[in-house]
Amino acid sequence: MNWRKIIHVDADSFYASVEMRENPGLIGQPIAVGGSTGRGVIATCNYEARKYGVRSAMPSSRARQLCPQLQILKPRFPLYRETSRQFHEIFRRYTEVIEPLSLDEAYLDVSEATACQGSATLIAEEIRASIKEELQLTVSAGVAPNKFLAKVGSDWNKPDGCFTLAPGQVASFVRELPVSRINGVGSVTAAKLEKLGATTCGELQAIPLETLARRFGKYGLRLSQLAHGEDNRPVQTSRIRKSISVENTYSDDLVDIDAMRTALEKILAELETRFHRIEEQYHPNKRFVKVKFDNFNQTTMEEVIPGNGEHWLQPGAYLALLESAWQRQSRPVRLLGAGLRLNPRHEVRESQLALFDN
Repeated sequence: MNWRKIIHVDADSFYASVEMRENPGLIGQPIAVGGSTGRGVIATCNYEARKYGVRSAMPSSRARQLCPQLQILKPRFPLYRETSRQFHEIFRRYTEVIEPLSLDEAYLDVSEATACQGSATLIAEEIRASIKEELQLTVSAGVAPNKFLAKVGSDWNKPDGCFTLAPGQVASFVRELPVSRINGVGSVTAAKLEKLGATTCGELQAIPLETLARRFGKYGLRLSQLAHGEDNRPVQTSRIRKSISVENTYSDDLVDIDAMRTALEKILAELETRFHRIEEQYHPNKRFVKVKFDNFNQTTMEEVIPGNGEHWLQPGAYLALLESAWQRQSRPVRLLGAGLRLNPRHEVRESQLALFDN
């Protein structure tokens, strides 16, 4: 096994925490960052708001029902990007092998680092302490031999926590790990695994690979590997995103275009939130929808976005694509998705770290 020393750093309620730092009068009050009118959605919220059930990607109208005193603040992306750039200045004190996932999280490979006698845990703790002292923000960190387990670890003691998993602890740790902790295992996949008798990774290990391949295709192999705590993906310092999308698989098939229209509205709201995180680096040149029917056949429809792509979010255009795609079979739909094809706004010199450059 090729063990690495990987740290996953994840800021705690990033946008909301930055807003509270900038305005201490917000501390202790339930706040969220996102759209507050029309079909606005919550990008993130602080832990006071989460006590009321408010969550990311939730429609703002629903969030206000759950928490009438909730303050919804307009996002200030230039401020968040600058703060993220400061995070990366701290990261680079220890390693140049950094893979940003978004403004508020990143993987660090510190396998060759010499700071802190090469201890990944001590490096993670120093990073957390520096961010707290210099930026007045908290981050959580996961330290593990691979990316999958490091990401699981960063969520283990949130907020403001650090969790370390040594190579010798992997086997016993994953044995009891719920399958829902595997990235990509949502409620639908979890329900399918439960029918196969697997609610933990240990139980998933016992399912023959042939069975997983038959039920989940190529993803079945990936599930088996992760259930054993295996993940050989390197930390990538160079990666250009080609597209961004949101898709949902429904426990009850969508049987008519009205149900699909309602589902599409929620998908577009989440897509808007996700695209905001990268819009300074990429511009969209095409929009697309994906439809998987109840017979598992799937189709995609896309079109070029006029102009420079700035006005990509046109629900009517997406609905027209959806209607055209659905008419190809006119059957109930089990999965619906929408997304954008992307081009970099500037030449990417070395990596997605351009996201954090001036």
